Amino acid sequence: MEPSRPADRPVSEQVESAPGPAAPASPAAPGAGRRRRTPWRLVVVAVVALGAVGVLAGAGLQGNLVYYKTTSELVADPGLTGERLRLGGLVMASSVSRGPDGVRFTLTDGVQEVRVVNSEQPRGVFQEGQGALVEGVLGADGVFRSDLLLVKHDNTYRAPDGDGDGNSQAETGRP
Repeated sequence: MEPSRPADRPVSEQVESAPGPAAPASPAAPGAGRRRRTPWRLVVVAVVALGAVGVLAGAGLQGNLVYYKTTSELVADPGLTGERLRLGGLVMASSVSRGPDGVRFTLTDGVQEVRVVNSEQPRGVFQEGQGALVEGVLGADGVFRSDLLLVKHDNTYRAPDGDGDGNSQAETGRP
């Protein structure tokens, strides 16, 4: 049997042991054998920062997340009298009257009706049968006094009527 050459043997077997006491182990790599410590200060700072961001985001959204009551909900809860809130419904037919002090109309959800007095003249697409959202206060007399009127509408554009032949750019939508 031929003696094996050092290149043919694994590195661990290539080291020849010298007679006598065992040689001390080679110094370990820096950090080997030591457990890595968790940077607790960094973890605490990160948790506090994320908590602060969450609190600020929640507080910022609180004023923007305003829900509205239906006319039935408003009529059913007398505790809402005198509180500022939003009321939504459909503008009843033949209920709109405009005056110098604003506009008066009635909102309904199909079950209950609430008279509304809005202090401003509505702009845009406000009309009877249209969805509307008003913000204001319900008075003890049952009239909702509003200072903000938002009109609900779909996003469908309807061009003004042309000459009726169906060939105009406004009617076809094509140049």
